[in-house]
Amino acid sequence: MIKNMLSKECINLNLKATTKSEVIDELIDILFKANKLSDKEEFKKVILAREAQSSTGLEEGIAIPHGKTSAVKVPSIAFGLSKGGIDYDSLDGEPSKLFFMIAAPANANDTHIETLSQLTTLLLDDDVREKLLNCKNSEDVFNILDISKKEEENISLSNNEKYDILAVTACPTGIAHTYMAAEALIKKAKEMNISIKVETNGSTGIKNLLTNEEIKNAKGIIVAADKNVEINRFNGKHVDFVPVKDGIKRPEELINRALKGEAPIFKGSSTSSNGTSSERKGFYKHLMSGVSNMLPFVVGGGILIALSFIFGIKSADPNDPSFSPIAKLLMDIGGGNAFFLMVPVLAGFIGMSIADRPGFAPAMIAGLISVNHGGGFLGGLVGGFLGGYVVLGLKRLFAKLPESLEGIKPVLLYPLFGIFITGALMYLVVINPIAALNSGMTNFLKTLGTGNLVLLGVILGGMMAIDMGGPINKAAFTFGIAAIAAGNYYPHAAVMAGGMVPPLGLALATTFFKNKFTKDEREAGKINYIMGASFITEGAIPFAAADPMRVIPACMIGSGLAGGLAMYFKCALPAPHGGLFVLPIITHPFLYLISVILGSIITAIIVGFTKPKKI
Repeated sequence: MIKNMLSKECINLNLKATTKSEVIDELIDILFKANKLSDKEEFKKVILAREAQSSTGLEEGIAIPHGKTSAVKVPSIAFGLSKGGIDYDSLDGEPSKLFFMIAAPANANDTHIETLSQLTTLLLDDDVREKLLNCKNSEDVFNILDISKKEEENISLSNNEKYDILAVTACPTGIAHTYMAAEALIKKAKEMNISIKVETNGSTGIKNLLTNEEIKNAKGIIVAADKNVEINRFNGKHVDFVPVKDGIKRPEELINRALKGEAPIFKGSSTSSNGTSSERKGFYKHLMSGVSNMLPFVVGGGILIALSFIFGIKSADPNDPSFSPIAKLLMDIGGGNAFFLMVPVLAGFIGMSIADRPGFAPAMIAGLISVNHGGGFLGGLVGGFLGGYVVLGLKRLFAKLPESLEGIKPVLLYPLFGIFITGALMYLVVINPIAALNSGMTNFLKTLGTGNLVLLGVILGGMMAIDMGGPINKAAFTFGIAAIAAGNYYPHAAVMAGGMVPPLGLALATTFFKNKFTKDEREAGKINYIMGASFITEGAIPFAAADPMRVIPACMIGSGLAGGLAMYFKCALPAPHGGLFVLPIITHPFLYLISVILGSIITAIIVGFTKPKKI
């Protein structure tokens, strides 16, 4: 395997470069001339982006620039030797002489990544480095980089049953530093006669996962990571949080701190410290992965839609006298594209969180099916989890296939079967019940049209907050439009009041109950003032998706109150959309504003008192 990735034409034992930028260019040229790259400029961008995060210049004269991108044709390594040494911003400040540039394709399989990671850990061996400095030809390099013995050693080091120290290592790309930090900690612990287990969060996923029992019995925990890892499981333990390079540079110091319990006690956001609620944490972890990646679409698209209303409520319609090309452009970008992608992106990243990269495509297709067939964001949630767990099942099923087929799993088997099975389940199982629910709710509303107006307003307003842009929300909205067409302007006033409350109520909650929300949520809350005022209910979706059991009922109560009050005050709305922009044309505008404000305040108070504090 190593000879497949490090070929003779990718070895240069006499580098001409004298600076960091020059050696990066020289190694990239080596890979490009060997036909390992399809786009060397794109690969260089990835390499430089990784260097911007933290230099890949290590100690003992080693530098391992690396990148993972579709610009790489096949997993490859370029080795360069500089006898005089080059200033590469190394950890110890010494010149670097041994350069290994690792090029991993975007769809690199587990075998390739593990081989590359084992190569990087091998370079921590003093004898290996000394031999490489004195090698004469490419055959010497191949003989020195015989990693079979190293593989056996790594396996044996992870078979202990009890551990004094636990550690987690993770770097942004998950190729080099993740495994080098793990190896450095294991090597030093062995010298100190200390038992240690290291979990790696690398490009191929989590390996050597720490168990609840191990965490409970450990004297201390080291988290050497430059990206997010699961840490709530360490609640109540002494945890040392350091950059991944510290795991490589000062393993002995970290191990001693862990043994002495010098690190502060970590207080996680979960009340459970024994891991009994791991399934619940997993659900929320996947949910938040989708929500955080969906948020830019909600915010950017929502504001563009709001801006289009400045030119007139129907100014985006070419057939309307108030038509404005700018308003149409804003609406097409914000509503026709950003909002259109919102639910598929939510679903896709939920699936990716569950099943890593192979789960993305099936889950995103499920989200798209939901959007195109009335499923809304609730259908997207179901589709995201469905796609992720379908691929997870396929991974277990295909694990029995011969190793020779490993390379086609991520590029053929997972996408083919994953998309088909997920799509079939969405069409055959998920969409029809949601469509039936939509139709049933619409028919139910029609029976209430001549009944108690206040009750109708409460129901319409509450429905706007149940799925926030989904089929139930759309059913209420459609009923309001139909009422306008029939000359009855009261129902749609309740509909719009109910639709404005969720984002406005959550904006108020993030303002007055700051300790109940993360920093990102508080920032999103500010945008919700604009979105709520513009009647864009979808601004509340990220909050509802992250905490549906608290947020959705609070929004339904506030929206129901606003809708009922709007009906009680006999507020009439002849326009189908617009929020506060159409306030002048609403009957009793001041009372209508009071209805929306009271509903928003009630929502904010309920959310503020029911949500737990965030760390």
